[in-house]
Amino acid sequence: MNKWLLLPCLLVVIIGGCAQKPLPPVAISIPSHKVDYLQEVKPILDKRCVVCHSCYNSPCQLKLSSFEGADRGASKKAIYDSSRLQTMDPSRLFIDAQTTEQWREKEFFSVTQNRAADGFSDSLMLQLLNHKMEHPKSTGSYFSEANDLTCSKDSAELGSYLQKHPNRGMPFGFPPLKKEEYSIIAGWIVQGAHGPSVAEQRILTAIDGLDKQLVEQWETFLNNPKLKYVVTARYLYEHLFLAHITFKTGSDAFYELVRSRTPFGRPVDVIPTVRPYDDPGTAPFYYRFRRIHSTIVHKTHMVFPLDGEQYARINALFIEPKWLQEPHAVSFDPVVSANPFAAFEQIPPRSRYQFLLDNANYIIMTFIRGPVCKGQVALNVINDHFWVMFLDPDHDLTVRHPGFLKLHSSDLTMPSEEGSGYRLFNALGNRYSQGAVRFYKARQDFYASYLYQGQGMDSIWKGNRAADTPLLTVFRHFDSASVHKGVLGGLPHTAWVMDFPLLERIYYSLVAGFDVYGTVGHQLATRLYMDRLRIEGESYFLDFLPQADREELMRQWYHGVSFDEVNYYPAGMGTTVEYTTSDPQREFIERLVSKHVLPETGIDFDNNYLKAGETYPALPQNYTTTEDYLRGFHAVSAPGTAFFRFVQDQNVNVAHMRIRIPDREDAVVSIVIHRWHDNVTFLFSEKRTLNPEKDQADFISGFVGSYPNNYIDLSVEELPAFLSLLAHFDGSVEDIQKMEKFSVNRADDNFWEVHDWFQERFSRDNPETAGLFDLNRYYYEAR
Repeated sequence: MNKWLLLPCLLVVIIGGCAQKPLPPVAISIPSHKVDYLQEVKPILDKRCVVCHSCYNSPCQLKLSSFEGADRGASKKAIYDSSRLQTMDPSRLFIDAQTTEQWREKEFFSVTQNRAADGFSDSLMLQLLNHKMEHPKSTGSYFSEANDLTCSKDSAELGSYLQKHPNRGMPFGFPPLKKEEYSIIAGWIVQGAHGPSVAEQRILTAIDGLDKQLVEQWETFLNNPKLKYVVTARYLYEHLFLAHITFKTGSDAFYELVRSRTPFGRPVDVIPTVRPYDDPGTAPFYYRFRRIHSTIVHKTHMVFPLDGEQYARINALFIEPKWLQEPHAVSFDPVVSANPFAAFEQIPPRSRYQFLLDNANYIIMTFIRGPVCKGQVALNVINDHFWVMFLDPDHDLTVRHPGFLKLHSSDLTMPSEEGSGYRLFNALGNRYSQGAVRFYKARQDFYASYLYQGQGMDSIWKGNRAADTPLLTVFRHFDSASVHKGVLGGLPHTAWVMDFPLLERIYYSLVAGFDVYGTVGHQLATRLYMDRLRIEGESYFLDFLPQADREELMRQWYHGVSFDEVNYYPAGMGTTVEYTTSDPQREFIERLVSKHVLPETGIDFDNNYLKAGETYPALPQNYTTTEDYLRGFHAVSAPGTAFFRFVQDQNVNVAHMRIRIPDREDAVVSIVIHRWHDNVTFLFSEKRTLNPEKDQADFISGFVGSYPNNYIDLSVEELPAFLSLLAHFDGSVEDIQKMEKFSVNRADDNFWEVHDWFQERFSRDNPETAGLFDLNRYYYEAR
C-alpha cells in the first residue's frame, strides 16, 4: 500500500507503537502575498507529489491530483488488503462523497489543517516536508506500497513514526523540495490551504466551445427514450465508464461518462454505484459528461474518442441494423446484469463484437489499467510478453450463430454475479470456472462440427481501417503492465486469439464486474476464472497450428504442473494453413504480420525480432550510425544475460534510458525485462516458476509503461561501454559500481531534474495519451 513521493502520506506508526509527544509546530515565514493554489501550489504538487499520490494505490489514499483530494486528506484504511473478509465501503473521489464533512464521516483526516498559532504550522503535510528539508539524505530501502505501514492521523503518531524512521520525510526516499517550493507550500498551508475560487472552479469544470456542442449531441443520443437507444446507451456506458473521453475538437479537455440524477443543463449529480451495471436506484436517470479537472496520470489515462466519426460508427453498428429481438428494457437484476450475453442478447453479436474490435486497444488496456492500479488480479495470471490477435467477425461462429451463446448462457456467467462479498471458501473450485471449462469444450466441439478442415489465415481479423489494432503486444512489468499496438519485441513464448465471447467475458470479469473494495474471495474467484480465460485464448491460437504440434506446445507453456489440471481441449479439426517449417508458431506469426494484416495499420516487426534463421548479432566494433546502436541493443538482449537476473532481483522490470546525442535530439529507449515463467498457474510462490536462464529483454524506442523502475542517463559516447557492460555483466561489485554510474538513484541530488526531463519528453511526444508517470515502484534502495 505505500510509496510516497512528496507531501504526504502522513505516514506511519507501526501498529501497537506507543504515542509520543506531538511534533513541535514548524516555524513559517508568513508570505507577503496570498499564495495562489492553481498558479503556485498545484504545479508543485503535480511534479513532486501526484507522481506517487494518485489512484487506488496512493499511499494512505491521499490523492493530490486535485484540490478536492488534498482537502479530503488521508485514511488508515488500505484498499489493497489481501486478507479482507468483508467488503470495504468505496472511497472514490468525486463519487462516494462530495464534501469535506462527508469524508470526515468516512474516517479521512486532514493533512493540511493547521492548528498552530500565526507563523507556525502543525499540519501533517508540512511536518513531513519540513522533516525532509532538515534530513535531506535518503538512505536505506523505500517500499511505499508495503503492507506493514499505517498512516499517522495526528502529530503525536507522526512524531513516533519519524523517531523510529528519521529518514522518511516527504518526498518518500527522494530528494527534498527546493527551498522556494517548500516556502510556497508552507505559505499556502499557513494561510489556510485554500483552493480555487468559485469562479476558478467554474472554469475548471466548464464545458465550452465545440466540446459543448458534441456533449449535447451525445447526451441527446444516450438519453433518447426510444428503446433501441436506451439499450445501446447502457451497453456503451458499461464499456466506457472508465474512459477519458475526448471529442477531438482541438481542446485539451477530457471527460468521463457518468450516470446522473439530473438531466442536461443542470449540474451533474453522480449516482455512486459500485459497478456500471448496478441498479441506479432512481428513475429516471441520465447519462452525462463531466469534465475531468484532476491532473492526468498515465496509469489511469485510457483515451476514447467520441467525435463525429465515432457518432456515425455507433449509429451504423447499433441503431441502423435490425436487432435479434424487438428492443426492450434490460433488467437491473444482479444476475442478469452481470451476464452481458443475457443482458444484451437482443443486440446483434456482430454489432457488439465489431465495437470491441474497433476499440480493441482501449478494451484490453482496461484489463490492466482499470479498477486495479496495482494490477495483481489481472497480471500474475499472464506471461511477461505475449501477442494478442482476434477472430474475424465473419469467421466467429458465435457471431454467425447467436443461438449458441443463448444455448450456453448459463456457462457464460462470471464470479462477479455473486457481487463483492464472495466467500473465500466458495472461491476455490468455484462453479464459474467449471462453467468456463464446459463452455470452452462446447465451443471447440461446435467449431469442429462446422469446420472439420480447420481455419485459415483469413479467419484472423486483419483490421478495417488504418487506426485499427488487429495485433497487440502485452508486456507485464511484474506488478504493472502495458498494452501497445502491433508486435513489439522478439517472438513471445505464447500468443492468444480472442473471439467475441472471450473478449467480452474478460472485460466483464476484470473490469465491469470487478470491485477493488471486494473481499479476498471475490478477488480470488476472479483470478481463478482468468486462468480459464487465458487457457482459452492460448488454445484458440493453437487451433491454427498443425494438429500434431498443439498439445506439445501447450505442455511446454504449462511446464511443471499437472496437465490434467489445465483441461486443454483441442478442437477436433485441422488447419488450412500450409506449413513448410518445423517451427509453425513462428511461421504463422511471420506470415500473419507480413502478408495478412492490413498494411495501412503500419504493423510490422521491430528491431528486437529475430526472423527464422537469424541469430543475435555480436556487439559492433564501432558505433557511428543508428543501425550500429540498434544492433548493439539487439546483441545484449539474448536470453540468460546475467544483467537481466541482476536487475530483476532489484525489482527493475522496465527502465527508461536517455541517450544524449550532440547536435541531434536525444533518444529515448525503454529497456523491458521479461521474466521467463514455466507456467502462470501459480497463486503463490511465483519464484518457483521462474527460469532466469531464459530471461531476456527488449529495447523499445520511446516510452513503455506507467511505472518506471529506473532511469538511465548517458551520452552517446558512453553507449559502447554501457552495452559492453550489459553483455558481460557478471554481478561482481565492480560491475555493479559501473552500472550505478549510468543509472539514476532515487537519492541522487539531480533526481528531479532527470525525472522532469523524461516526463516533459513523454508529454511532448504523446500529447493525447501521456500523463504523469508513477514513481511508487522506482528502484527501492537509496544510496
